[in-house]
Amino acid sequence: MKKNAIKELREKDTEALTQELEEKKKQLFALRSQAVTQKLEDPRQVTKIRHEIARLYTLLGQRTLAGTSNGEVKAEKSVKKEAAPKKVKAPKAEAAPKAEKTEKTEKKPTTRAKKPATKASK
Repeated sequence: MKKNAIKELREKDTEALTQELEEKKKQLFALRSQAVTQKLEDPRQVTKIRHEIARLYTLLGQRTLAGTSNGEVKAEKSVKKEAAPKKVKAPKAEAAPKAEKTEKTEKKPTTRAKKPATKASK
C-alpha cells in the first residue's frame, strides 16, 4: 500500500473505516474459501488483505486512544524519539570467599532386598 493510500485512510472517518474493515474481512473469507476449493491466481492476495485489515485495526485503535472520530490523529511513527543515555555499569565488587566445608556427611549403607534365584540358572 502506498503512502498516499494510507493518508487517504487517515482522512476517512471512523464509520467509513469500520465499513471498509468489514468488506476486507469478507474478502479474506472469500479468498480463504477459494483457496480451499480451487487454486488461487495470486496466493499473495490473502497476505495483502490481512495486512490491510491490520492497518485498519491500527488506525481504529489510534483513534480510540486519542478519542477522535475523524482523521485528526497523526502517525506516531513519524515522531523520532531521542536516544536514551547509555547506562554505565558499576564496577563489580570483589567476591566474598566461599565458606569452607566443615564435615562430610556419612553415607549410610543401603540395603537392598536379594532377588530370589530363578530356575533358569541350572
